[in-house]
Amino acid sequence: MELEFWGVRGTTPVSGKDKLKYGGHTPCATATGAAGEILIIDAGTGIKDLGERLMAEADTQDLELHVLLTHFHLDHIIGLPFFAPLYSSKTVITFYSPSSPQETEKTLRGVMMGRYFPVDFKETASRKNFVKVPEDSFSIGKLKIFLCPLHHPQGSVAYKIAENDGSVVFATDTEPPEQGMDERLISFIKGVTYFIYDAAFTPEEYRMRQGWGHSTWLEGTKLARQAGVRNLLLSHFNPDHADNRVDEMVKLAKQEFPRSAAARERLSLKF
Repeated sequence: MELEFWGVRGTTPVSGKDKLKYGGHTPCATATGAAGEILIIDAGTGIKDLGERLMAEADTQDLELHVLLTHFHLDHIIGLPFFAPLYSSKTVITFYSPSSPQETEKTLRGVMMGRYFPVDFKETASRKNFVKVPEDSFSIGKLKIFLCPLHHPQGSVAYKIAENDGSVVFATDTEPPEQGMDERLISFIKGVTYFIYDAAFTPEEYRMRQGWGHSTWLEGTKLARQAGVRNLLLSHFNPDHADNRVDEMVKLAKQEFPRSAAARERLSLKF
């Protein structure tokens, strides 16, 4: 499997010379299976660059894409109107979410209708399918996908994608319970190769932002250590955090869990 990041910023896209190292695009990543299955996790602004590369590599070939949506907050779907494969008749896109197919289509269409966008979602040339994900697991090609509910306003899910001995969990947009740790998430991530976790706040910031649905680098290290994951990747960075602030969080995280690092745009990992 190959894992690649196209956006790791939360809440809103940002720019500036102090945010070049990790990037300013909102969440989007790809997991590509050994047999060529292309899974896209979330459709933040990072999906624009991904779409351009997919179209360039596909040339005249058909594209079959699978988009796993963790939830529908704007930073996770705002890039969809600018996703080039959406406008190609040679593209088949299947959208997966915890909502019904009708609700998923209605929600995605909402960001491209009326006065918000000049092209209606339904008018785009790609062929589209909508799937409500089951509560436990399902397969896409040879990739096995598992789900876990997360603590987030209006709900969100974590996805675990597994192939052979490799596995990755996307668990952004979550926060710890008021008491103790998220035991369901600990069980879900046990032993995974890469654990991608919400690091929107420092522990000090989080004290003033409980209930916002986001977490800290420190909580990520606790979960990683408890579950025995192989690697922790911090992500979903605060738009107000410059590169040096993220660097400091990674440094502190390594002291608690040595195999900690930060996700960044265009980071590619094979496992």
